[in-house]
Amino acid sequence: MDLKKYIRSIPDYPKKGILFRDITTLIKNADAFRYTNDKIIELARKIEFDKVAAIESRGFVFASTVSYQLNKPFILLRKKNKLPAETYSVDFTLEYGDASIEVHKDSINQKEKILIIDDLIATGGTALAAAKLIEISGGSVASFIFVINLFDLPGNKMLKDKGYNTESLIEFPGH
Repeated sequence: MDLKKYIRSIPDYPKKGILFRDITTLIKNADAFRYTNDKIIELARKIEFDKVAAIESRGFVFASTVSYQLNKPFILLRKKNKLPAETYSVDFTLEYGDASIEVHKDSINQKEKILIIDDLIATGGTALAAAKLIEISGGSVASFIFVINLFDLPGNKMLKDKGYNTESLIEFPGH
């Protein structure tokens, strides 16, 4: 299945100069959504990991399926002040602003291997922040899986240059 035809591209969103790759058109198609999840699970089965983590919010859509199908605990990496218990927090820069993500301090045990899933890798700021959260929690990043890699933006290369394994289902230019 050609997943690219299910991705909507929206110019100048959320600000001028950004070409937003929208997955809502993929997930509203039952066949495309099932195929995407099946492919992510197929990739995940090849990775040794203890828990799956997802980056808010679109990563939750795909990681929950991996958690369910592979019977692995699911960790939420959330925006600042969204988690009720004690957290670790990492600040980072996005292509269009600054942000923070957090994880509960009791989500990850020492030396656990964590698979991180998100819908898209662009500049890499969010993904790198997610990796830092895993590591300050005492775990290690087993791999990243993304639905979309924006191949002409630096995120995927940056992660690989830092020694992280990355997988993605489809590629688009970022601009």
